[in-house]
Amino acid sequence: MGSSLPDYPDFSQPSRPAGSESPSYDRPDPAGEQIVPPPRDPFDPPYDRAVRAYEQLDVPPVPVTRRRPERRWKYAVLLLLTFATTTLAGAQFYAGFYLDFGNRPLDLTPAEFYLNGFWYSLSILAILGAHELGHYFACRYYGVDASLPYFLPVPPPLLTGTLGAFIRIRQPIPSKRQLFDIGIAGPIAGFLVAIPVLIIGMSLSRVVRIPADFQGMELGEPLLFKAISWMRWGSPPDGYSINMHPIAFAAWFGLLATALNLFPIGQLDGGHISYAVLGRKSTGVTLAMVLCLIGLTFVSSSWMVWTILTVVMLLAFGPRHPRTFDEDAPLDTTRRWLAIFAVVMFILCFTPAPIEVLDLVNR
Repeated sequence: MGSSLPDYPDFSQPSRPAGSESPSYDRPDPAGEQIVPPPRDPFDPPYDRAVRAYEQLDVPPVPVTRRRPERRWKYAVLLLLTFATTTLAGAQFYAGFYLDFGNRPLDLTPAEFYLNGFWYSLSILAILGAHELGHYFACRYYGVDASLPYFLPVPPPLLTGTLGAFIRIRQPIPSKRQLFDIGIAGPIAGFLVAIPVLIIGMSLSRVVRIPADFQGMELGEPLLFKAISWMRWGSPPDGYSINMHPIAFAAWFGLLATALNLFPIGQLDGGHISYAVLGRKSTGVTLAMVLCLIGLTFVSSSWMVWTILTVVMLLAFGPRHPRTFDEDAPLDTTRRWLAIFAVVMFILCFTPAPIEVLDLVNR
């Protein structure tokens, strides 16, 4: 999710009386005039649901102030820019797919070149969008003030055309149940979209003979990727490899993004889940996983950037997760099973060497 959560403020405020779940706008004022509520913005969180949640937890509600109307055009601009950069990256992926490792000439027209970039851009935006909207709608359900997704465009030569997406959570999350649900909603939503994208991408891929002088990139294959690839193509014979369709590459990147977010570190989705399950003990898990990330840089240099970003995040926000009021309260059985499912998702999406540049034949 990539957004920091502030500590819940310490203040004394009487809780709302029973039966006051929503403002009584129909109560006349002293002058005898009817008070009319302002028009509700459909994107505003349901604040009265948040107050009900606080009352159930027996904690004081966070005072809510109405923000100025948000400029939603900035989200649309970032989305359009990301669509453009991922389409350009997707066009390059399709060109590589069309070449069949150099076994055929590239005779695409400019229109065919760019239009075929949609295979990748639409697929990756669906996965990333589902992930962030999972967080967003979970925040809306609990009345937590959060932004719409910010997509991050990156022009070539970056391979993926995007650095992903994130939402901003603008207020503290009071309970572990809410924190857990908001944290896990994104990975589950993105994972459920990535699976059919991967199946479709693998069905459109093909097994191709590798030229003797070919050099290129090797993508580390997560367990789920390997399983679906084997079910569709089996084990390619010596001298052959699977030529991935751009949709399959989008699924690969989506699985990798899911694994990165599920690392149980700090403000990542996995960090939120870890804190909700373990409470204060999650700080030790964060420090241990940072050491694991540093170790992974010796396995593959492709972990270097993510490790540096993670260390910078911990230096900026600290290794301790922002606390909730019920820090020591255990989660219910259903959420503990969902936490185990999060671990399974991480295992299925993780690869120790995401990207390596090497000679595919003489390795």
